[in-house]
Amino acid sequence: MTASPASAADTRLLATAALAQLDQIILGKPQQVRLSLACLLAGGHLLLEDVPGVGKTTLAQALAATLGLEFARIQFTSDLLPADLLGVSIYEPDKREFRFHEGPIFTQLLLADEVNRATPKTQSALLEAMEERHVSEGGVTRPLPAPFFVIATQNPASQLGTFALPEAQLDRFLMTVSLGYPDPRAERELMLTGGRRDAVRGLHSVLTPATLNEIHHQVASLHISPALADYALALVTASRQHSDVQMGLSPRAALGLLAAARAWAWLAGRDHVQPEDVQAVFGSVASHRLLGRSSGVGSPEVATQLLASVPIP
Repeated sequence: MTASPASAADTRLLATAALAQLDQIILGKPQQVRLSLACLLAGGHLLLEDVPGVGKTTLAQALAATLGLEFARIQFTSDLLPADLLGVSIYEPDKREFRFHEGPIFTQLLLADEVNRATPKTQSALLEAMEERHVSEGGVTRPLPAPFFVIATQNPASQLGTFALPEAQLDRFLMTVSLGYPDPRAERELMLTGGRRDAVRGLHSVLTPATLNEIHHQVASLHISPALADYALALVTASRQHSDVQMGLSPRAALGLLAAARAWAWLAGRDHVQPEDVQAVFGSVASHRLLGRSSGVGSPEVATQLLASVPIP
């Protein structure tokens, strides 16, 4: 059911307040903060990829607090097992039955910290949850809370003790955002104030799960013209024909591109999607999915080339 214009205006005001609060925590990174919020407003999962110490975990915690979501964090390590994430059934002799003990994945926002330090077996335990919003254990399908998001952080693959995320796992993430180092002015403020960890603990919830669900409906209802859909399709098709790409964008990526563009347009206060909305989110949606022929990893440069080569309708 489409929300009334008044309720859409109200929720946009709340989203603007949420952005303002997040910008007070992640200094000097308004574009990355906006992309991260757009990813969650589109109902997608977010991958934060960068070197250690630039604020990835802080951003994830700030998003959870600002959106009013139940939050759990699990540190991924090489000895982490799928049961440590999903939960396990334990036999209780007095009741003569198995009782399932939920793992940390049973939350509204899960921070999978340094996800690429876990083995592929443990990484794959996230696949069903991210796609279907439920987990299967002991022959029983258990639904996850709604809404359910995964924010994962990962260090560069060149660092010791990392396992590259498989293509199927990468494709589950709607967007990848890289924070990068802060500019000198922002870093100076961080040094003078001692960072932002204490500030995160004092954040108040601007949105609620119910409001977030309403925003999802509003975002999904934004109009996309046939010409705009053709433009998005042309970008996806060009990715599959690029000489330096061994695997182009999937149909899931094409759907995600439009979902992210809708969220970006919604944050801008529009009721329809424009080509610049697609361009704004394309790099974050596409880069981690565009596997290079030589490197085998995602390529932001190819995403930039595709935007330059495909004409705007």
